[in-house]
Amino acid sequence: MKKFNIRKVLDGLTAASSSSSAAAAASLQSGNRENDMIQETLQSEHFQLCKTLRHGFPYQPSSMAFDPVQKILAIGTQSGALRLFGRAGVECYCQHESGSAVIQLEFLVNEGALVSALADDSIHLWNLRQKLPAILHSLKFNRERITFCHLPFQSKWLYVGTERGNIHIVNVESFTLSGYVIMWNKAIELSSKTHPGPVVHISDNPMDEGKLLIGFECGIVVLWDLKSKKADYRYNYDEAIHSVAWHHEGKQFVCSHSDGTLTTWNVRAPAKPAQIITPHGKQPKDGKKPEPCKPILKVEYKTTRAGDPFMILCGGLSYDTVGRRACLTVMHGKSTAVLEMDYPIVDFLTLCETPYPNDFQEPYAVVVLLEKDLVVIDLAQIGYPIFENPYPLSIHESPVTCCEYFADCPAEVIPALYSVGSRQKRQGFSKKEWPVSGGNWGQGTLSFSEIIITGHADGSIKFWDASALMLQVLYKLKTAKVFEKPRGKEEKSSTEIVDEDPFAIQILSWCPESRVLCVAGVSAHVIVYRFSKQEVTTEVVQLLEVRMQCELNEVESPEGGGEQASAVSTPGTSSSPQTSLPQSHPSTSSNNSSDGLRDNVPCLKVRSSPLKQSPGYQVELLIQLVWVSGEPPQQITSLAVNSAYGLVAFGNGNGLAVVDYLQKTLLLNMSIAELYGSTDPHHRQPRSPRKARQPSAGLCDGNDASATPEEKCKSPTSDARDNSFSRSRSSSVTSLDRESREVISSFYFCDSLSKKSETVALPSLWVGTSLGSMLTIALTVPSTPEQRMQQPVGVCFCGSVVRLKGGILRMAQLDASGTLLPHVYEPWYEPNAPEEEKERPRRRRPTSPPSSQENQDCQYAVVCSEKQAKVVALPSQNCIYEHNITEASFVLRADVVTMPAGVGLACFCANGHIMTLSVPSLRPLLDVNYLPLTDMRIARTFCFSNQGQALYLTSPTEIQRITYSQETCDNLQEMLGELFTPVETPEAPNRGFFKGLFGGGAQSLDREDLFGEVAAGKASRSLAQHIPGPGGMEGMKGAASGVVGELARARIALDERGQKLGELEERTAAMMSSADSFSRHAHDIMLKYKDKKWYQL
Repeated sequence: MKKFNIRKVLDGLTAASSSSSAAAAASLQSGNRENDMIQETLQSEHFQLCKTLRHGFPYQPSSMAFDPVQKILAIGTQSGALRLFGRAGVECYCQHESGSAVIQLEFLVNEGALVSALADDSIHLWNLRQKLPAILHSLKFNRERITFCHLPFQSKWLYVGTERGNIHIVNVESFTLSGYVIMWNKAIELSSKTHPGPVVHISDNPMDEGKLLIGFECGIVVLWDLKSKKADYRYNYDEAIHSVAWHHEGKQFVCSHSDGTLTTWNVRAPAKPAQIITPHGKQPKDGKKPEPCKPILKVEYKTTRAGDPFMILCGGLSYDTVGRRACLTVMHGKSTAVLEMDYPIVDFLTLCETPYPNDFQEPYAVVVLLEKDLVVIDLAQIGYPIFENPYPLSIHESPVTCCEYFADCPAEVIPALYSVGSRQKRQGFSKKEWPVSGGNWGQGTLSFSEIIITGHADGSIKFWDASALMLQVLYKLKTAKVFEKPRGKEEKSSTEIVDEDPFAIQILSWCPESRVLCVAGVSAHVIVYRFSKQEVTTEVVQLLEVRMQCELNEVESPEGGGEQASAVSTPGTSSSPQTSLPQSHPSTSSNNSSDGLRDNVPCLKVRSSPLKQSPGYQVELLIQLVWVSGEPPQQITSLAVNSAYGLVAFGNGNGLAVVDYLQKTLLLNMSIAELYGSTDPHHRQPRSPRKARQPSAGLCDGNDASATPEEKCKSPTSDARDNSFSRSRSSSVTSLDRESREVISSFYFCDSLSKKSETVALPSLWVGTSLGSMLTIALTVPSTPEQRMQQPVGVCFCGSVVRLKGGILRMAQLDASGTLLPHVYEPWYEPNAPEEEKERPRRRRPTSPPSSQENQDCQYAVVCSEKQAKVVALPSQNCIYEHNITEASFVLRADVVTMPAGVGLACFCANGHIMTLSVPSLRPLLDVNYLPLTDMRIARTFCFSNQGQALYLTSPTEIQRITYSQETCDNLQEMLGELFTPVETPEAPNRGFFKGLFGGGAQSLDREDLFGEVAAGKASRSLAQHIPGPGGMEGMKGAASGVVGELARARIALDERGQKLGELEERTAAMMSSADSFSRHAHDIMLKYKDKKWYQL
């Protein structure tokens, strides 16, 4: 444990960051005692960065496969990602290095392995028998493009069809090519003058493994005899083929075509189809051919022992169904069910009771992979209901605009949220269990509870339980319910300031202990929510309209002397609070100023009808910023709520406002210049009210400086903002120190020594600005609940405490021993309880520091900006430590976090570096270049939490969780679930006596004799390149890291074995003594009768 003397000057402290070349030094000011010592426990060995889990729907899925024995589902994506799903809580994410799209997946059924085929013409073998799957082998084709793969059940030979129409065969054990090749010109008729096109289907006859069915795109299907190396039959049809499916008896197969038809062929009758149907075509009365329909992209033909077979297909709708959603068609006997999907279908699979293709399939479910959802349909119940999905795949139900991560929450919060959220669940799901049920949960777990909150573009907020490396939705809140929704575009209000998604959530502030939630939206509105277990009906939503304007805000010189500073105004002098009822809202026209400009009008209309509020989060107060002299309100850039004080603070480019949400009054509304008072370091010029307003600092791009005001007021879900984020400092909007406007960038409520002369900590509000100033406001909060509701909260401005380079991102407070002081809060109570039953608990505060004597510091403020971090002693306001985090880049997110070993400062920079610093000495402990490329989505959603946890939105549909804790990294293998579990393969179907006698059953084939090197020779070396994968070494690492669990299991086994060995030793000793006794008796008898003759016996 290293000790740091606050009296000394720390030199030699250099930044570990590759992006920062400046040495970081901390200097002590003269007012501190020489014996002040702070012990720091955090060291660099406490930190390590690694990914833990990825949650959400796979972004841009492209393929799917299912292991019917292991019950594992695999999904491949267009970016080369691989997501594996088992039972609820068993998920895994892998990534192909090339990043090419996954075009097909094939399980080695019940073998713990998976083959993936990519768009870059490579195939890979994944080992799933380890917790983190890895590639064992890869094969890269050089001369031909891969179009289709087929791996027969319980076979080690993979058929690979190509764009040229050829079929190559790969040994999946060694991942080498066989010399056996089926050439397209031998498969089709010799008289054919045209190329048949790419191979679109390969499958072996269910009853004869020696017969291979090959489908070419042009419409030709060939039944190939593997032994004789020639085509037995050829089936020709005029329309292109998309898929082929066998009947399990191997006598018929069905083809789906590009004109919406299904053709059924008898294997021994290639002349013409046995049946042609158009499932969605209109049948003409004159017997003519039905009208062509859209292509049937896939068909599956599944039989049942007790009834009619199922024919399941996607596509094939009539061309006159313009605008109709994608459908899955289930044909069973004479009934045809058309199931509409919310998104286009990527692929579907029918789940059957048996893995054997030559037995009755007995289908029980259909897994449908959509572009943005995964649906499983129950085929066994009437109406084909869907199964309730246990995976957290609805993160993107509405685009995520912001998120917050809370680790080590109070234990009672998750059950409370679950109890109210369980009432929101949809009904009508299948009563059966989720069919994807493979794998096992991990052995280890984290000891703390975790909650993730996501804000969405439609105004909804979701609470997620993220404990134990799992993720499940707890509760959903719809904030848009408090507003009137326009029924059409023509009814859209002229006062709205965003083109789309006017209810989108911009900032979240949540107190887990009091369960008070505060949200800020893009339409310059703030809503305060209280948690209640009782249902209430609110007749009138409590509304507070705030007029924020500023005439002095343009900064002329960032280092001015403050000659032009304005006087500090008293609370409420900038604009008087306006509280109005929803019913009495004046119309837009009546609130125009004398020159016809909109004035005193909010952006959104509040709901006029009574609002029924279910148990959960209920509206306490709605705050709306209004138009000022024809200029729309600026979007809110910072937000904070505090339950102990009953206050909410928010700010933007015009200034800040503090609202008392208990008394429903505006406490403070003033410009930033007024906050500085006579100490304003900037020269400010009067601002024209007609000047186009600046874009929001938090949700707009830095590249749109030349954009029009209309372009700047886009939704936070705008694609332009996501894609145009630049790592360069000059184009960054987050690097606000280059902007001419100063905005409020952060808040922090605490009990602090705000003035140099103070000796007792008092309620305070710390304010951080985009130009690096930290200012303090002292608050006088009435002590008793009765006085709190009757007397106003007092305000006193204390001026600037410290200045940093770049905008202030985070502020925190330490006590004299360097321990992080928790935020002040009021414990939760039921707000709707009767007054006589309502027992208001006393306000909970962190342990107050001892009374400060003259010239003695007993608190420390930790302040982090986009460029540097400082630690300031209070009340002397001396900077005792300083560290330049980065020069070439800027910090996007910073948090003071609690680790098991102490307190640290975690930072995420725009250049992709994740860093941690010790507190209070600001020693660099970790610096990892984690994200080489970044965009605005990551910048907007990245957040740190306590216990070494962090997350960000890695795609529009997926959350990536990471850890920077060495302890969590060490235990990760134990916590991860296992995909592969030892399961017996079901017995093969019984052939029956007569089928065995007369050869009517399935015919097996020794593929080794056909495809092995002895019989087929070697393949051309230039055709494909074998690349050994890292899977072998990864498997060893996984086994080594999982040794703790193995040792535990081995210890139990040894104990049991020891008991058995002890019992065995006892039995052996008894047998030995018995043998000795028998030997002695035998020897005595022998001596007794040794000299006697036989007739003497």
